[in-house]
Amino acid sequence: MSQYPYKTSYNYYSSTNLPSTLAPPSPRTVRTLRKIQSSQALSSNHPSLIAQQRLQQQLHRGGLGSVRDYGNRQQETINTFTPGHGRTRSNSDAALAKPPTPVPVTQRRARSRKRPSKRLTVEVAVRDGPPRGNITEGLSNIRDSLLRDEIDADGDGMSSVRIYIWLILLNAPALPTDTYLDLVHRGPSPAYSKIRNDTFRTLATDPLFKRRVTESSLIRLLNAVAWKLHDSKQDISSRDPLAALHLSPCKKHTSLASNTSGSDNGLTSESGIYVQGMNVLCAPFAYAARSEVEAFVAFSNLLTYECPGYVRGAMDGVHRGVALVDRCLEIVDFKLYNYLLSKGMHARLYAFSSVLTLCACTPPLPEVLHLWDFLFAFGVHLNVVCIVAQLVSMRDSIFSSASPTNLLRSFPPLNTKKIKDLTVSLVQKIPNELYAELVNHAK
Repeated sequence: MSQYPYKTSYNYYSSTNLPSTLAPPSPRTVRTLRKIQSSQALSSNHPSLIAQQRLQQQLHRGGLGSVRDYGNRQQETINTFTPGHGRTRSNSDAALAKPPTPVPVTQRRARSRKRPSKRLTVEVAVRDGPPRGNITEGLSNIRDSLLRDEIDADGDGMSSVRIYIWLILLNAPALPTDTYLDLVHRGPSPAYSKIRNDTFRTLATDPLFKRRVTESSLIRLLNAVAWKLHDSKQDISSRDPLAALHLSPCKKHTSLASNTSGSDNGLTSESGIYVQGMNVLCAPFAYAARSEVEAFVAFSNLLTYECPGYVRGAMDGVHRGVALVDRCLEIVDFKLYNYLLSKGMHARLYAFSSVLTLCACTPPLPEVLHLWDFLFAFGVHLNVVCIVAQLVSMRDSIFSSASPTNLLRSFPPLNTKKIKDLTVSLVQKIPNELYAELVNHAK
């Protein structure tokens, strides 16, 4: 017997007879066998490495007592091997000792089904419509869900359902694409030059907006809205002059539900077709919508029904909203109001842009989208209270600042959840008479 086990193994594998009393192989012998078998498996139709390794495992577990026994079993494997297209058997071809028990389809579905979350209420409302056709209940479910949670969105604030939620809450009807294209093809509107002077600086420092919305798209949207407002003015002017009085927003006892339903057109013959700041107000629609047509319908409905006073005459609705910021702050935080007043800081100096744009001028844009979810659900008039909530949240900074004027020139980044919770709390402190003015100030 040779004193080199690995040489003995090699001679055996070359069909040399070995004594049956050969001692069990050493680890070195096993390693050598594995190398030789790998080489032969690559050059001939020998069994796969997986089959050989399984036999090696049996050897180490004590199932085979000698190298000869291992060789006999290896030879049996060679004899039963059937070559197929010159390739060795893959792992998937190996027979399993015990096939797995198939799981019923019902159980698989039950395992993968997650417990529905409250956030799915909004998505289900868009997909399935109102429950049992009850529109009032469907809107109530959407509002409740938006008050508790936020619409699911990615890090950029994009959501596949947000624009449809906005269209529902703004009561915006479906619009044929050709209608929008007709407005675009009419060419420059009377406000085209003003639009071009504003669009290039719309959210100029926001990389998310610049990456998604082009200036050309924003120009088309604003120009189409200007044409629509222009046509509405022409229709009103062609009627009896008293017809404009029936569209007057001065309805002191209108309920909140009727004001937010969009049933009354607030445009008059004095309404403008474009005012500075409409570009920023249009920006979130252009960003969130999946098409320009959707953005156009939502934006035009907002101006026509929710805040027509913001584009009428000298923007009297915006000035009323700014004055209401002071009055609401005086009620909810008299000390802060008095301090700002002593510094000559009236709301018209720092809140005009926030009122006109529904806080769209304050970054970041994803937080603006979440805030608009809340405003469209419960009324854009609550934007005034949201501005007051921002002031209250800045209370300590304002008192400690050496120059509150510089501090309020640009509000800190929006935190929608904090502002929304604070707004709901502050609304409870506002008297009914003042709240009625809030509801109607933009009409």
